Amino acid sequence: MDEQKINELWSHLHWLSVLAQQGSFTAAAERLGVSKAAMSQRIAELERAARVTLVQRTTRSVRLTEAGQRLVDDTRASFAQIAQSFAQVQDLAGQPSGLLRVTAPVAFARQQLVPLLADFLKNYPDVRLELDLSDRLTALATEGFDLAIRHTARPPDTHVAWALCRTETVLVATRAYLRRRGEPQTPADLHAHNCLHYPRSQDTPAWTFEPRLLDESSDNPNGGQERLAQERVTVPVSGNFAANNSEALREAALSGAGIALMPDFSAQDALRQGKLVPVLPAWRSVGAFAEEIYAIRPYAPHVPRAVAALVAHLRAGLAEGFAT
Repeated sequence: MDEQKINELWSHLHWLSVLAQQGSFTAAAERLGVSKAAMSQRIAELERAARVTLVQRTTRSVRLTEAGQRLVDDTRASFAQIAQSFAQVQDLAGQPSGLLRVTAPVAFARQQLVPLLADFLKNYPDVRLELDLSDRLTALATEGFDLAIRHTARPPDTHVAWALCRTETVLVATRAYLRRRGEPQTPADLHAHNCLHYPRSQDTPAWTFEPRLLDESSDNPNGGQERLAQERVTVPVSGNFAANNSEALREAALSGAGIALMPDFSAQDALRQGKLVPVLPAWRSVGAFAEEIYAIRPYAPHVPRAVAALVAHLRAGLAEGFAT
C-alpha cells in the first residue's frame, strides 16, 4: 500500500481504537460525535484496505479479531502520545480551555460538586464540563475521563491524587423513630433496631464502632489509637432496607424507617435542620466509608490547566465546609 493511502487511514485507525474501548458501534459513534452509519463505513473501509476482517459483528456487540486487536494494541501508545502532545499545546494558550470530562459518585456530586461548578464555569468560560454521575468505578483512560472524584481510603498508586476534603461516617435517625423504638446506648443495642445499610456483599451486614477520644490533644495519640483499636466493637445488624446510594439511605431514615449509617455529606443538611439526629454520639464508625475525598487521574508528566484549575476550585470550595 502506498504512503498516501496509509496517511488517509489514520483517522480510521483511531475510530477502530475507540470502537475497541466502547464495545459497540452505537457507543463508539456517540463517543466520537458521528453517526453509526459513518462509524460502520470507516471500519469497512479499513478492513478493505487491510484485506482482513478486523471486527466480528453480532446483533448485540462487536469483538475485535486477532488482527484488529493487534492494530489497536500497536497504535494505542501513539494515539495516547498524540492526545497528550495536543493537550500540552492547547495549554500554551494560557487560559484553561476545552472539554473536561469528570466522573463522580452520584450522592457527592449532586450535593457537593454541582453547587460549586457554576462559579468555576463563570471563572473559566472557555472550559466545557461534562459530568458523569456514577457509583461504579471506571477506568479513566479507557473511558476518556480527565478526572475522577473518589471516596476512597487508598487512591491507586498509578494515579495522581489530590485530597479534596475529609469526611466522616455518621449514624442517624429521626427523633420520632427513636421515641418509638428507644435510643441505643451502646452498639450492642442496635440488635433491636431496624438498621438501614449499604450492601457490601452477600454476607450478613455488620457495623464496627470504637469509642470517641474525649481528649484529642493527648500527649500520646498513638497510645490512644491502640486503646481504641482494642475497644472496637463489631455488631451484626439487620433491617428491611438496603441501598448502594447514601441519598436513598437518608430518605429512608427521614421517613422514620430506621437507623442509617452514611457519609456526613449526605446527612449534614438534615442534621443541621434537626430532621435527623445523631445516634450513639459517643461512638465512631470504623471502616464503613472512607474518610477522604480525592480527585484522581492517571499519572502523566503534564497536568492540563483545566484539570489543575478545577481541582484548586473544588479544594477551596470544599474547605469551607459541605454545602447545606
